[in-house]
Amino acid sequence: MRTRQDYDSIVIGGGPAGATVSTLLARQGRRVLLLEKSQFPRHHIGESLMPHTYWTFQRLGMLEKLKASHFPRKESVQFVSATGKESQPFYFFDRDPNEWSITWQVHRGEFDRMMLDNARENGVDVREGVAVKEVLFDGSRARGVRARVDETWMEWHAPVTIDATGNIALISRQLNLRYPDARLKHAAIYAYWKGAYRDEGRNAGATIVAYTPDNNGWFWFIPLPDDITSVGVVAPPSYLCTARGDDPLATLEEEIANCPAAARRLTSATRVSHAYVTSDFSYRSRRVAGDGWLMVGDAFGFLDPIYSSGVMLALKSGEFAADAVHEALAAGDFSAEQLGGWAAQHAAGIQRVRQLVYAFYDKRFSFGEFIREYPQFHNDVVRVLIGDVFNSEVDEMFRVLGRVIDMPEPLELEQGVRSA
Repeated sequence: MRTRQDYDSIVIGGGPAGATVSTLLARQGRRVLLLEKSQFPRHHIGESLMPHTYWTFQRLGMLEKLKASHFPRKESVQFVSATGKESQPFYFFDRDPNEWSITWQVHRGEFDRMMLDNARENGVDVREGVAVKEVLFDGSRARGVRARVDETWMEWHAPVTIDATGNIALISRQLNLRYPDARLKHAAIYAYWKGAYRDEGRNAGATIVAYTPDNNGWFWFIPLPDDITSVGVVAPPSYLCTARGDDPLATLEEEIANCPAAARRLTSATRVSHAYVTSDFSYRSRRVAGDGWLMVGDAFGFLDPIYSSGVMLALKSGEFAADAVHEALAAGDFSAEQLGGWAAQHAAGIQRVRQLVYAFYDKRFSFGEFIREYPQFHNDVVRVLIGDVFNSEVDEMFRVLGRVIDMPEPLELEQGVRSA
């Protein structure tokens, strides 16, 4: 067993959350070790960004790299009802005509590699192919990690350990902090097509969300580089998987054939991948931090992907966490209170997206009907869709929504922290 302690913090996981927190700490002069079990690039879902990621990308030094990339520009989101009626596009730029209102549709293998390379360029010690097996504790205080590197076991110690392991949720599982969102249990089957129909002009890079005709689920259409489109169907496992056989591609093709809005876009397209299956079970943890440790991104919680909020929440949590850890190192205070001081603000932002997710799945809700009845909330809907959720200015819209649909309970966090 080899032991090292040469770092201010250890980050477990090199996805968007881990790359963000490590880069921002390194840019503030902190010594950061990032341990990633995979060799990048690796396949990952979650390809559509929210415009509000602009500000974190700016802090990371990623903006010019993204502007120079071949990723399609995303300017809007459009919804298609179960009857095939298309909503008016929700244009981000119309609300706020500046460059931060435009974002990108990304190939995650390439995007994640760009983020990890950016971390290296900023001084993070990135090590791929390192499988962290556990976080080490002295009592309740984290003191580092134990990992396997080829055939060698290693221990690294640092004042702060940051869990960015995605849905592996290493610390949350280790401390039994994770629990599901009982009303958001879905599965997804998806694949990639070349030559799918795309709208023109401002809508060429739009995310299309289409309800299935029976209203049991929904499709996503996300345009990617090289004329590739990511297409997936999301529905409860009882509908999508149970008693449907063991051929996910057959299920996906059957769902496409039964959904005119989906079939129309794929009439002249060629499938260029196999079918992938993933669970979209939403979950969260009871705490975001403890003495000497904290969690970011999906390690803390995962929210249904209907609005493509995953990367935005990963980046924002990484940003919050980096500032908290930098302050902790300056003060020599590695308590849960110091490291998790951002928890309430982050949980409140998640809750605002979560409420609109619940609205989407309520069969009484229609974006078009809601905006026609309450036109004053059009701007608030767009704000949530761009990821501008870390404020209370959209809460009146949710109070009105709560009159007609069942809203989720507030997110409760331990240590007496309750979301707004």
